[in-house]
Amino acid sequence: MNKFKDLGLQSSLLKAIDELGFVNPTPIQNKSIPIVLNSSRDLIALAQTGTGKTAAFGLPLIQQIELKNKNIQTIVLCPTRELCIQISKDLISYSKLINGLKIIPVYGGASIENQIKSIKKGSHVIVGTPGRTKDLIKRKVLNFNYVDRVVLDEADEMLSMGFKDDLDFILDTTKKDRQTLLFSATMSKEVRNISKKFMKNAEEITVEKLNSGSKNVEHNIYYVSSRDKYATLKRIADYNPSIYGIVFCRTRRETKDISKKFIKDGYNADAIHGDLSQSQRDDVMSRFRDGIIQILIATDVAARGLDVNNLSHVINYSLPDDPEVYTHRSGRTGRAGNKGISVVISNSREGRKIKSIENKSQIKFIKKDVPTGKDICSKQLFNLIEKIEKVKVDEKQISPFLPEIYKKLDWLSREDLIKHFVSAEFNRFLDYYKGNKDIKINNDRNSKATKTEKKRNVFENLSINIGRKHSVSPIELITLINRITKTNDVEIGSIDIRQSYTLFEIDKNVFKTLIDKSKDFDFNGIGLNIKKSKDKIDKQYSKEKRAKSSRKSKSVSKYSSRQSRNKNKKNRRKFRR
Repeated sequence: MNKFKDLGLQSSLLKAIDELGFVNPTPIQNKSIPIVLNSSRDLIALAQTGTGKTAAFGLPLIQQIELKNKNIQTIVLCPTRELCIQISKDLISYSKLINGLKIIPVYGGASIENQIKSIKKGSHVIVGTPGRTKDLIKRKVLNFNYVDRVVLDEADEMLSMGFKDDLDFILDTTKKDRQTLLFSATMSKEVRNISKKFMKNAEEITVEKLNSGSKNVEHNIYYVSSRDKYATLKRIADYNPSIYGIVFCRTRRETKDISKKFIKDGYNADAIHGDLSQSQRDDVMSRFRDGIIQILIATDVAARGLDVNNLSHVINYSLPDDPEVYTHRSGRTGRAGNKGISVVISNSREGRKIKSIENKSQIKFIKKDVPTGKDICSKQLFNLIEKIEKVKVDEKQISPFLPEIYKKLDWLSREDLIKHFVSAEFNRFLDYYKGNKDIKINNDRNSKATKTEKKRNVFENLSINIGRKHSVSPIELITLINRITKTNDVEIGSIDIRQSYTLFEIDKNVFKTLIDKSKDFDFNGIGLNIKKSKDKIDKQYSKEKRAKSSRKSKSVSKYSSRQSRNKNKKNRRKFRR
């Protein structure tokens, strides 16, 4: 028996959702639907992505639409084009047995003229992104004088993406006595502020604990050095032949770099990032949903609105700064009763982030060893054999070709034929891993052996022609390196500032780039000359005067900015005196 009946939904909706396979309401649906159906009070509903929020507000809103009234009665606002389209499709599916109900999605990246034509034909519900909705209001195409309800879906995401002014504008154009329904994964300061400004006497409901991780998701972590991150990602993908997942990166540049490497290495992968046109983005999304792309590389912003239920893996190539973002990421897998795996590729310096995520998400990471070449080859081989065993043979289709095939392969014995066939499919893995050493786990921060190995294998000694007499500091040097390499992720070891030059250690992977590009930069008018050096760095150099091993330049840059502000304050005070 369909338990949605107990919530007060009408028969046409019950029949439609029954055909869609809805039987038991999710917790957010159980709590929200009766409130929206039976009350005009505003509602704040806090629940994670993937908990059934669209049906929670969509079903009761559809039931309350007056079909004879041809004016817009409900607005649903959401952060992205993809989510806008998805919500519209869901609402249309729920209302498929209700004749005359019109739902129109409006979003950027599509023809505004076509959207205007659709609106002028009449609409009961508008689902829109804030930017396009505001544009249509300014063009006097949308008239919200008769709007009784406004839904803010993924409110925290809309505010974090900078839509506050657009939301203010839209909400100011609607009636003061409207009902406002705010759905959000988190109650951030910004969300709280907008609820205070535009909502009155709101009822607040929370589903489960906001930051709890899904029980269907296993959380794995691989501790490796930074130089082994991409190789580890490759091995994880190779060890899971049927992988279907998203790889999350921190920056647009990192996303593009990883996707280029992945595609070059022969994987069914692609990326979504801000440099893509809307048509390119739609193409990538479509191929990913259809399973043509197995691995999607994305930033958090680019992946918003992407809703796929059967992801096997979410891989954190770079950890987010906010633990709640990790919960959002991992919640994209393990849906609809399926098991999922959330992977973190990390290093020992991120221990505090890991602990914070574990505490706030109430999970425990399982430490994993990076798969060896032998493990991967075995897994791929038996996956190939299993595919061959299960492949469907169509005798009628292949029979005309068999005589020629038998003749061609007649000289091979059964054993040799199997060897040839397996090798043809399998040589790529055998050749690649034959010459590759296994990646060892690296999570002992205090290990002298680890530090010695890092020094010997990871860093290159360089010298630069600026020193104490040029008033250079470790912070300024690292900021300069950051500018030259155009990244915030360069590993820098010891720094020894001398009178007229400075010795420093830097990641071997970037030292050539640093030397080549440094010729286009200067320090306070002094042209730079960076080169390899055989001089030994003074390890007794004062801790206050040198950077710590492997310090990230991003955090140093923040410190540098703070120093500059403090210095400017002191100078202003001196001037006043």
